[in-house]
Amino acid sequence: MAVWDDLVGQERVQEQLAAAARDADALVTAQAAGEQPPDASKMTHAWLFTGPPGSGRSTAARAFAAALQCTSPDRALGGAPGCGFCDGCHTSLIGTHADVEVVRTDLLSIGVKETRDLVRRAQLSPAVGRWQVIVLEDADRLTEGAGNVLLKAVEEPAPRTVWLLCAPSVEDVLPTIRSRCRHLTLRTPPVDAVADVLIRRDGIEPDAATAAARATQGHIGRARRLATDERARARRAAVLKLPLRVEDVGGCLKAAQELIDSAAEDAKQVSEEVDTKETEDLKTALGGVAGGRMPRGTAGAMKELEDRQKRRKTRTQRDSLDLALTDLTGFYRDVLALQLGSAVALANEDVRDALDRVAQGSSPERTLRRIQAVLACREALDTNVAPLLAVEAMTLALRAG
Repeated sequence: MAVWDDLVGQERVQEQLAAAARDADALVTAQAAGEQPPDASKMTHAWLFTGPPGSGRSTAARAFAAALQCTSPDRALGGAPGCGFCDGCHTSLIGTHADVEVVRTDLLSIGVKETRDLVRRAQLSPAVGRWQVIVLEDADRLTEGAGNVLLKAVEEPAPRTVWLLCAPSVEDVLPTIRSRCRHLTLRTPPVDAVADVLIRRDGIEPDAATAAARATQGHIGRARRLATDERARARRAAVLKLPLRVEDVGGCLKAAQELIDSAAEDAKQVSEEVDTKETEDLKTALGGVAGGRMPRGTAGAMKELEDRQKRRKTRTQRDSLDLALTDLTGFYRDVLALQLGSAVALANEDVRDALDRVAQGSSPERTLRRIQAVLACREALDTNVAPLLAVEAMTLALRAG
Protein backbone atom coordinates (compact mmCIF):
# COMPACT_ATOMS: atom_id res chain seq x y z
CA MET A 1 0.00 0.00 0.00
CA ALA A 2 1.14 3.58 -0.62
CA VAL A 3 1.58 6.08 2.21
CA TRP A 4 -1.44 8.00 0.87
CA ASP A 5 -3.97 5.18 1.36
CA ASP A 6 -5.35 6.61 4.63
CA LEU A 7 -5.78 10.09 3.18
CA VAL A 8 -9.51 10.01 2.41
CA GLY A 9 -11.15 12.22 -0.21
CA GLN A 10 -8.15 14.56 -0.69
CA GLU A 11 -7.05 13.78 -4.26
CA ARG A 12 -5.90 17.33 -5.07
CA VAL A 13 -3.81 17.63 -1.91
CA GLN A 14 -2.34 14.17 -2.51
CA GLU A 15 -1.22 15.17 -6.00
CA GLN A 16 0.50 18.30 -4.67
CA LEU A 17 2.29 16.40 -1.92
CA ALA A 18 3.36 13.59 -4.25
CA ALA A 19 4.82 16.15 -6.67
CA ALA A 20 6.69 17.86 -3.82
CA ALA A 21 8.02 14.49 -2.60
CA ARG A 22 9.37 13.73 -6.10
CA ASP A 23 11.12 17.10 -6.22
CA ALA A 24 12.47 16.61 -2.69
CA ASP A 25 13.90 13.25 -3.73
CA ALA A 26 15.51 14.82 -6.82
CA LEU A 27 16.98 17.56 -4.64
CA VAL A 28 18.61 15.15 -2.17
CA THR A 29 19.83 12.88 -4.97
CA ALA A 30 21.45 15.79 -6.81
CA GLN A 31 23.14 17.07 -3.66
CA ALA A 32 24.50 13.60 -2.87
CA ALA A 33 25.98 13.38 -6.37
CA GLY A 34 27.46 16.86 -6.14
CA GLU A 35 25.21 18.09 -8.95
CA GLN A 36 23.18 21.28 -9.27
CA PRO A 37 19.67 20.82 -7.79
CA PRO A 38 16.69 21.44 -10.12
CA ASP A 39 15.78 25.12 -10.43
CA ALA A 40 11.99 24.81 -10.33
CA SER A 41 10.97 22.74 -7.32
CA LYS A 42 7.63 22.18 -5.65
CA MET A 43 9.44 21.35 -2.41
CA THR A 44 9.77 23.90 0.37
CA HIS A 45 10.89 23.85 4.00
CA ALA A 46 7.58 24.74 5.72
CA TRP A 47 4.02 23.58 5.07
CA LEU A 48 0.70 24.49 6.68
CA PHE A 49 -2.15 21.95 6.52
CA THR A 50 -5.57 23.36 7.33
CA GLY A 51 -9.07 21.95 7.14
CA PRO A 52 -12.14 21.16 9.25
CA PRO A 53 -11.91 18.63 12.09
CA GLY A 54 -11.75 15.09 10.73
CA SER A 55 -10.49 16.12 7.30
CA GLY A 56 -7.17 14.35 7.85
CA ARG A 57 -4.70 17.19 8.39
CA SER A 58 -2.30 15.17 10.53
CA THR A 59 -2.78 12.09 8.32
CA ALA A 60 -1.69 14.13 5.29
CA ALA A 61 1.32 15.52 7.18
CA ARG A 62 2.46 12.09 8.38
CA ALA A 63 2.01 10.59 4.91
CA PHE A 64 4.10 13.40 3.41
CA ALA A 65 6.77 12.86 6.08
CA ALA A 66 6.91 9.17 5.12
CA ALA A 67 7.17 10.00 1.40
CA LEU A 68 10.09 12.34 2.14
CA GLN A 69 11.91 9.48 3.90
CA CYS A 70 11.09 6.85 1.26
CA THR A 71 14.07 4.69 0.27
CA SER A 72 12.36 2.42 -2.23
CA PRO A 73 14.70 1.42 -5.11
CA ASP A 74 11.79 2.01 -7.51
CA ARG A 75 12.41 5.76 -7.18
CA ALA A 76 15.53 5.43 -9.34
CA LEU A 77 13.38 3.84 -12.04
CA GLY A 78 10.89 6.69 -12.09
CA GLY A 79 8.60 5.47 -9.32
CA ALA A 80 7.04 8.01 -6.96
CA PRO A 81 8.31 8.23 -3.36
CA GLY A 82 5.91 6.92 -0.74
CA CYS A 83 5.76 3.20 -1.48
CA GLY A 84 4.56 2.38 2.04
CA PHE A 85 6.74 -0.74 2.29
CA CYS A 86 10.35 0.40 2.63
CA ASP A 87 11.98 0.99 6.00
CA GLY A 88 11.76 4.78 5.62
CA CYS A 89 8.02 4.75 4.91
CA HIS A 90 7.16 2.08 7.45
CA THR A 91 9.03 3.57 10.41
CA SER A 92 7.72 7.07 9.60
CA LEU A 93 4.11 5.89 9.60
CA ILE A 94 4.36 3.92 12.86
CA GLY A 95 6.28 6.69 14.63
CA THR A 96 9.71 5.14 15.11
CA HIS A 97 11.77 6.92 12.45
CA ALA A 98 14.75 8.71 14.02
CA ASP A 99 14.29 11.80 11.82
CA VAL A 100 10.51 12.22 12.03
CA GLU A 101 9.22 13.96 15.16
CA VAL A 102 5.42 13.99 15.52
CA VAL A 103 4.27 16.48 18.17
CA ARG A 104 0.72 16.38 19.54
CA THR A 105 -0.56 17.71 22.83
CA ASP A 106 -3.26 16.58 25.23
CA LEU A 107 -3.01 19.92 27.05
CA LEU A 108 -4.65 23.27 26.37
CA SER A 109 -1.54 24.84 24.84
CA ILE A 110 2.04 24.30 23.67
CA GLY A 111 4.47 26.49 25.57
CA VAL A 112 7.82 28.13 24.95
CA LYS A 113 9.90 25.38 26.59
CA GLU A 114 8.50 22.60 24.40
CA THR A 115 8.87 24.73 21.28
CA ARG A 116 12.49 25.58 22.03
CA ASP A 117 13.23 21.86 22.33
CA LEU A 118 11.70 21.35 18.87
CA VAL A 119 13.69 24.21 17.38
CA ARG A 120 16.93 22.75 18.76
CA ARG A 121 16.10 19.40 17.20
CA ALA A 122 15.25 21.06 13.89
CA GLN A 123 18.80 22.41 13.65
CA LEU A 124 20.26 18.90 13.52
CA SER A 125 21.16 17.11 10.31
CA PRO A 126 19.21 13.93 9.52
CA ALA A 127 20.60 10.98 11.46
CA VAL A 128 19.55 8.14 9.16
CA GLY A 129 16.94 9.58 6.80
CA ARG A 130 16.89 12.02 3.92
CA TRP A 131 15.20 14.90 5.82
CA GLN A 132 14.70 16.07 9.38
CA VAL A 133 10.89 16.34 9.61
CA ILE A 134 8.92 18.01 12.42
CA VAL A 135 5.15 17.37 12.35
CA LEU A 136 3.32 19.79 14.67
CA GLU A 137 -0.26 18.47 14.79
CA ASP A 138 -1.65 21.22 17.04
CA ALA A 139 -0.02 24.39 15.71
CA ASP A 140 -3.16 26.30 16.70
CA ARG A 141 -2.35 25.59 20.36
CA LEU A 142 0.99 27.41 20.33
CA THR A 143 1.06 30.27 22.82
CA GLU A 144 2.10 33.66 21.48
CA GLY A 145 5.56 33.25 22.97
CA ALA A 146 5.91 29.76 21.50
CA GLY A 147 4.82 31.06 18.11
CA ASN A 148 7.55 33.69 18.20
CA VAL A 149 10.13 31.01 19.04
CA LEU A 150 8.94 28.89 16.11
CA LEU A 151 9.01 31.88 13.75
CA LYS A 152 12.78 32.16 14.00
CA ALA A 153 13.23 28.51 13.01
CA VAL A 154 10.83 28.83 10.07
CA GLU A 155 12.53 32.04 8.89
CA GLU A 156 16.02 30.52 8.96
CA PRO A 157 15.58 26.78 8.44
CA ALA A 158 18.36 24.22 8.44
CA PRO A 159 19.10 22.97 4.88
CA ARG A 160 17.48 19.55 5.30
CA THR A 161 14.71 20.35 7.81
CA VAL A 162 11.00 20.40 6.95
CA TRP A 163 8.26 21.81 9.22
CA LEU A 164 4.74 20.39 8.76
CA LEU A 165 2.21 22.45 10.74
CA CYS A 166 -1.46 21.46 11.17
CA ALA A 167 -4.29 23.78 12.24
CA PRO A 168 -8.05 24.12 11.64
CA SER A 169 -7.62 27.40 9.69
CA VAL A 170 -4.93 29.87 8.67
CA GLU A 171 -6.32 32.35 11.23
CA ASP A 172 -5.24 29.96 14.00
CA VAL A 173 -1.57 30.50 13.13
CA LEU A 174 0.46 33.69 13.52
CA PRO A 175 0.44 35.71 10.26
CA THR A 176 4.24 35.86 10.30
CA ILE A 177 4.43 32.06 10.39
CA ARG A 178 1.74 31.28 7.83
CA SER A 179 3.26 33.76 5.38
CA ARG A 180 6.40 31.60 5.32
CA CYS A 181 4.57 28.31 4.76
CA ARG A 182 3.11 26.67 1.69
CA HIS A 183 -0.58 26.32 2.46
CA LEU A 184 -2.70 23.25 1.69
CA THR A 185 -6.44 23.21 2.44
CA LEU A 186 -8.17 19.90 3.05
CA ARG A 187 -11.92 19.43 2.65
CA THR A 188 -14.43 17.40 4.61
CA PRO A 189 -14.29 13.88 3.10
CA PRO A 190 -17.44 12.57 1.40
CA VAL A 191 -19.56 10.23 3.52
CA ASP A 192 -19.10 7.36 1.04
CA ALA A 193 -15.31 7.70 1.18
CA VAL A 194 -15.30 7.64 4.99
CA ALA A 195 -17.60 4.61 5.07
CA ASP A 196 -15.34 2.83 2.58
CA VAL A 197 -12.22 3.30 4.72
CA LEU A 198 -14.08 2.06 7.83
CA ILE A 199 -15.12 -1.07 5.95
CA ARG A 200 -11.73 -1.64 4.32
CA ARG A 201 -9.37 -0.79 7.16
CA ASP A 202 -11.40 -1.44 10.32
CA GLY A 203 -13.59 -4.32 9.20
CA ILE A 204 -16.82 -2.55 10.14
CA GLU A 205 -20.09 -3.78 8.68
CA PRO A 206 -21.22 -1.66 5.67
CA ASP A 207 -24.49 -0.47 7.23
CA ALA A 208 -22.81 0.51 10.51
CA ALA A 209 -19.97 2.23 8.65
CA THR A 210 -22.34 4.26 6.50
CA ALA A 211 -24.47 5.26 9.49
CA ALA A 212 -21.41 6.36 11.49
CA ALA A 213 -19.94 8.30 8.56
CA ARG A 214 -23.26 10.09 7.96
CA ALA A 215 -23.83 10.85 11.65
CA THR A 216 -20.38 12.43 12.01
CA GLN A 217 -20.67 14.31 8.71
CA GLY A 218 -17.42 12.96 7.30
CA HIS A 219 -15.23 13.18 10.42
CA ILE A 220 -13.04 10.09 10.07
CA GLY A 221 -11.86 9.75 13.67
CA ARG A 222 -15.29 10.33 15.18
CA ALA A 223 -16.89 7.96 12.69
CA ARG A 224 -14.51 5.17 13.68
CA ARG A 225 -15.15 5.78 17.36
CA LEU A 226 -18.91 5.89 16.89
CA ALA A 227 -18.86 2.64 14.93
CA THR A 228 -16.68 0.78 17.44
CA ASP A 229 -17.46 2.27 20.87
CA GLU A 230 -20.79 1.58 22.54
CA ARG A 231 -20.20 4.36 25.08
CA ALA A 232 -19.74 6.89 22.28
CA ARG A 233 -23.07 5.84 20.75
CA ALA A 234 -24.80 6.13 24.13
CA ARG A 235 -23.40 9.64 24.71
CA ARG A 236 -24.49 10.78 21.26
CA ALA A 237 -27.99 9.38 21.80
CA ALA A 238 -28.24 11.32 25.09
CA VAL A 239 -27.14 14.58 23.42
CA LEU A 240 -29.67 14.22 20.62
CA LYS A 241 -32.48 13.94 23.19
CA LEU A 242 -31.58 17.33 24.67
CA PRO A 243 -33.67 19.45 22.22
CA LEU A 244 -36.79 17.68 23.50
CA ARG A 245 -35.93 18.35 27.15
CA VAL A 246 -35.69 22.15 27.18
CA GLU A 247 -39.40 22.93 27.36
CA ASP A 248 -39.14 24.44 30.86
CA VAL A 249 -36.43 26.07 32.98
CA GLY A 250 -36.03 23.02 35.20
CA GLY A 251 -35.47 20.80 32.17
CA CYS A 252 -32.91 23.24 30.78
CA LEU A 253 -30.86 23.29 33.97
CA LYS A 254 -31.04 19.52 34.42
CA ALA A 255 -29.97 18.88 30.83
CA ALA A 256 -27.04 21.28 31.24
CA GLN A 257 -25.88 19.55 34.42
CA GLU A 258 -26.06 16.13 32.79
CA LEU A 259 -24.01 17.37 29.83
CA ILE A 260 -21.32 18.64 32.20
CA ASP A 261 -21.41 15.43 34.24
CA SER A 262 -20.96 13.34 31.09
CA ALA A 263 -17.92 15.39 30.06
CA ALA A 264 -16.48 15.08 33.57
CA GLU A 265 -16.95 11.32 33.42
CA ASP A 266 -15.02 11.20 30.13
CA ALA A 267 -12.18 13.15 31.73
CA LYS A 268 -12.23 10.83 34.74
CA GLN A 269 -11.98 7.73 32.54
CA VAL A 270 -8.96 9.14 30.71
CA SER A 271 -7.36 10.05 34.04
CA GLU A 272 -7.86 6.58 35.46
CA GLU A 273 -6.33 4.99 32.38
CA VAL A 274 -3.28 7.24 32.14
CA ASP A 275 -2.52 9.15 35.35
CA THR A 276 -1.77 6.20 37.62
CA LYS A 277 0.70 4.64 35.21
CA GLU A 278 2.40 8.00 34.56
CA THR A 279 2.77 8.64 38.30
CA GLU A 280 4.17 5.19 39.04
CA ASP A 281 6.60 5.39 36.10
CA LEU A 282 7.90 8.76 37.29
CA LYS A 283 8.28 7.56 40.88
CA THR A 284 10.30 4.58 39.65
CA ALA A 285 12.47 6.81 37.45
CA LEU A 286 13.14 9.11 40.42
CA GLY A 287 14.19 6.23 42.67
CA GLY A 288 11.01 5.90 44.69
CA VAL A 289 10.15 2.68 46.53
CA ALA A 290 6.65 1.27 46.70
CA GLY A 291 5.06 2.34 49.99
CA GLY A 292 8.05 4.47 50.95
CA ARG A 293 8.87 8.16 50.87
CA MET A 294 10.21 9.81 47.73
CA PRO A 295 13.89 10.85 47.67
CA ARG A 296 14.77 14.45 48.44
CA GLY A 297 14.57 16.91 45.56
CA THR A 298 11.84 15.05 43.65
CA ALA A 299 8.84 17.05 44.88
CA GLY A 300 9.15 19.56 42.02
CA ALA A 301 9.02 16.86 39.35
CA MET A 302 6.00 15.23 40.98
CA LYS A 303 4.22 18.61 41.26
CA GLU A 304 4.93 19.31 37.57
CA LEU A 305 3.37 15.98 36.61
CA GLU A 306 0.28 16.68 38.75
CA ASP A 307 -0.17 20.07 37.08
CA ARG A 308 0.15 18.49 33.64
CA GLN A 309 -2.43 15.84 34.50
CA LYS A 310 -4.81 18.50 35.78
CA ARG A 311 -4.47 20.49 32.54
CA ARG A 312 -5.01 17.36 30.49
CA LYS A 313 -8.18 16.59 32.43
CA THR A 314 -9.48 20.08 31.66
CA ARG A 315 -8.66 19.62 27.99
CA THR A 316 -10.43 16.24 27.89
CA GLN A 317 -13.56 17.71 29.49
CA ARG A 318 -13.62 20.59 27.01
CA ASP A 319 -13.10 18.24 24.06
CA SER A 320 -15.97 16.07 25.25
CA LEU A 321 -18.23 19.10 25.61
CA ASP A 322 -17.21 20.36 22.18
CA LEU A 323 -18.08 17.00 20.66
CA ALA A 324 -21.54 17.13 22.26
CA LEU A 325 -22.07 20.68 20.96
CA THR A 326 -21.02 19.56 17.49
CA ASP A 327 -23.66 16.80 17.59
CA LEU A 328 -26.22 19.36 18.79
CA THR A 329 -25.37 21.71 15.92
CA GLY A 330 -25.83 18.83 13.50
CA PHE A 331 -29.26 18.11 14.96
CA TYR A 332 -30.47 21.67 14.40
CA ARG A 333 -28.88 21.73 10.97
CA ASP A 334 -31.08 18.75 10.07
CA VAL A 335 -34.11 20.51 11.56
CA LEU A 336 -33.42 23.54 9.38
CA ALA A 337 -33.06 21.33 6.31
CA LEU A 338 -36.49 19.81 6.98
CA GLN A 339 -38.07 23.23 7.55
CA LEU A 340 -36.68 24.59 4.29
CA GLY A 341 -37.53 21.47 2.30
CA SER A 342 -33.88 20.91 1.39
CA ALA A 343 -32.86 17.77 -0.44
CA VAL A 344 -29.60 17.51 1.51
CA ALA A 345 -29.04 14.17 3.25
CA LEU A 346 -29.79 14.24 6.99
CA ALA A 347 -26.90 13.44 9.32
CA ASN A 348 -29.21 12.19 12.07
CA GLU A 349 -31.71 10.08 10.17
CA ASP A 350 -31.77 7.63 13.09
CA VAL A 351 -33.66 10.21 15.20
CA ARG A 352 -36.02 11.33 12.46
CA ASP A 353 -39.02 11.44 14.80
CA ALA A 354 -37.31 13.98 17.07
CA LEU A 355 -36.22 16.03 14.06
CA ASP A 356 -39.75 16.14 12.69
CA ARG A 357 -41.19 17.10 16.07
CA VAL A 358 -38.80 20.02 16.56
CA ALA A 359 -39.13 21.13 12.94
CA GLN A 360 -42.93 21.23 13.12
CA GLY A 361 -42.93 23.05 16.45
CA SER A 362 -40.72 25.97 15.39
CA SER A 363 -39.72 28.16 12.47
CA PRO A 364 -36.47 28.40 10.47
CA GLU A 365 -35.72 31.69 12.21
CA ARG A 366 -35.95 30.04 15.65
CA THR A 367 -33.76 27.17 14.47
CA LEU A 368 -31.10 29.62 13.30
CA ARG A 369 -31.19 31.34 16.70
CA ARG A 370 -30.73 27.96 18.37
CA ILE A 371 -27.73 27.17 16.19
CA GLN A 372 -26.29 30.56 17.12
CA ALA A 373 -26.82 29.73 20.80
CA VAL A 374 -24.81 26.51 20.44
CA LEU A 375 -22.01 28.33 18.62
CA ALA A 376 -22.01 31.05 21.30
CA CYS A 377 -21.56 28.34 23.94
CA ARG A 378 -18.53 26.96 22.10
CA GLU A 379 -17.02 30.44 21.90
CA ALA A 380 -17.66 31.00 25.63
CA LEU A 381 -15.87 27.75 26.48
CA ASP A 382 -12.91 28.84 24.34
CA THR A 383 -12.63 32.01 26.45
CA ASN A 384 -12.57 30.03 29.72
CA VAL A 385 -16.13 30.75 30.86
CA ALA A 386 -17.16 28.27 33.56
CA PRO A 387 -18.52 25.26 31.62
CA LEU A 388 -21.73 24.90 33.65
CA LEU A 389 -22.61 28.58 33.24
CA ALA A 390 -21.95 28.46 29.50
CA VAL A 391 -24.03 25.32 28.97
CA GLU A 392 -26.90 26.57 31.18
CA ALA A 393 -27.02 29.81 29.17
CA MET A 394 -27.17 27.73 26.00
CA THR A 395 -29.97 25.42 27.12
CA LEU A 396 -32.05 28.41 28.28
CA ALA A 397 -31.46 30.07 24.90
CA LEU A 398 -32.57 26.87 23.14
CA ARG A 399 -35.83 27.04 25.08
CA ALA A 400 -36.36 30.72 24.32
CA GLY A 401 -35.24 30.40 20.72
